[in-house]
Amino acid sequence: MARTISYAEVQMHRSQNDCWVILYGNVYDVSCFLADHPGGAKVILQLAGTDATEEFDPVHPPGTLENSLPAEAKIGIVDKGTLPTKQSSQVSITRSSFDDNALASLEDCLNLDDIEALATKKISQRAWAYYYGAADDLHSKAFNNSVYRSILLRPRIFVDVTRCDTSTSILGHKVNVPFYVAPAAMARLAHSDGEHGIAKACQTFGAMQIISNNASQTPEQIVAGAGPDQLFGWQLYVQTDRKKSEDMLARIAELPAIKFICLTLDAPVPGKREHDERTKSVAASLPVTSTTQDGSASTTSAAPVTGGVGKALFAGTAPDLTWSNTLPWLRKHTNLPVILKGLQTHEDAYLASLHAPHVKGIILSNHGGRAADTAPPSIHTLLEIRKYCPEVFSKLEVFVDGGVRRGTDVVKALCLGATAVGLGRSPLYGLGAGGIDGVKRVLEILKAETETAMRLLGCHSVKQLGPRQVNSRRVEGEIYDGPGGLEEPTSRARSKL
Repeated sequence: MARTISYAEVQMHRSQNDCWVILYGNVYDVSCFLADHPGGAKVILQLAGTDATEEFDPVHPPGTLENSLPAEAKIGIVDKGTLPTKQSSQVSITRSSFDDNALASLEDCLNLDDIEALATKKISQRAWAYYYGAADDLHSKAFNNSVYRSILLRPRIFVDVTRCDTSTSILGHKVNVPFYVAPAAMARLAHSDGEHGIAKACQTFGAMQIISNNASQTPEQIVAGAGPDQLFGWQLYVQTDRKKSEDMLARIAELPAIKFICLTLDAPVPGKREHDERTKSVAASLPVTSTTQDGSASTTSAAPVTGGVGKALFAGTAPDLTWSNTLPWLRKHTNLPVILKGLQTHEDAYLASLHAPHVKGIILSNHGGRAADTAPPSIHTLLEIRKYCPEVFSKLEVFVDGGVRRGTDVVKALCLGATAVGLGRSPLYGLGAGGIDGVKRVLEILKAETETAMRLLGCHSVKQLGPRQVNSRRVEGEIYDGPGGLEEPTSRARSKL
């Protein structure tokens, strides 16, 4: 019979050589593990003698304990009657103001701003700071959204729009909506449904989901129960230890629901995210654990990282990727189509087109404003491509993300040539507002707004959307206006892959 241990007794074991913690109601002696913990002993010692479940759970996939600790490390169960009443230890950071009584449920949410406000009331300070934060002064984050307001719609009249079809095709696969869930990490910080909950919502609406490399659930868990036509991509952050990335690519190849690899390139190093850094969360110092082929977790070696969640997630990410080395390496280790994420200039879009058909598409993105502050919004890059190298659209599928808050935003991007539009923070806020149902509400709102915008333009299908439906003159005056830079392609870009 398991030994019952009082909380007072657990508190007596808080030293380097005698360290106990409570996890999921069980008491563990982790003294022998301190020296081996990838995040350093200090991370665990800050939690010594306490219930560490709330800090541990959102950032460790299931199986971590079993894979990292010997069975004898579990020494009993905690007497729940002796546990102290939980009190918030969150750092005080001013959030966006809203009426606490205005939004009581998902049904009260009429737009994505409402969803964010409701989620902000429910999620932890750590989760809010990580999701909300962006680089430096948040200029790029704000501009991602505001730039859409400078593009005007050109509605037409006397058109029968009784029928409206929002379906489109991505890499040859039909989807029911022209927007998708972009790769965003740590969904279980918002809700225990996590990325699998997002997948279930996407299944309902026939939407694509790109799974984050730093997801809080295993890829097997996320795609479990996926529909036969459900479309997933896998985001890849190449690791300095290439073998880790190669092993993951081999593992992804065994999951037929995942149809392509999304190689992320817009954040070779983390941006300075001050909202996230100010939380100084203990859990943020923990390393991201990888998962084994059978779905259990394994602890990986990484240098200790202090600060916010975002910085911790970049531990081990390779900063040395190049056109000439990385794409040939990637082709050796996956047969799946490749999409390059994070292009922010027409020159890079042009170079990517030279690598077709190995590269099937590109995502114009500034990482949600979380990498280089004052980097251009994806709409600027989209217009650059139209101006300097429109042939890219005939060679690659072109996606955009960042700042999408309305169906009109989706429609404007499609009119300017985007294949589909990515949603980053909104599904996470949806999770925080109401789990799976919250994500469904996000997709429901955006689909209805997209349909309304299409009908008012006089279009009843995505194929009918084009430049004539929008006036982008104001934004065109703000895009890059220098040399094209396409006259002398480099030999590395010209090489046939």
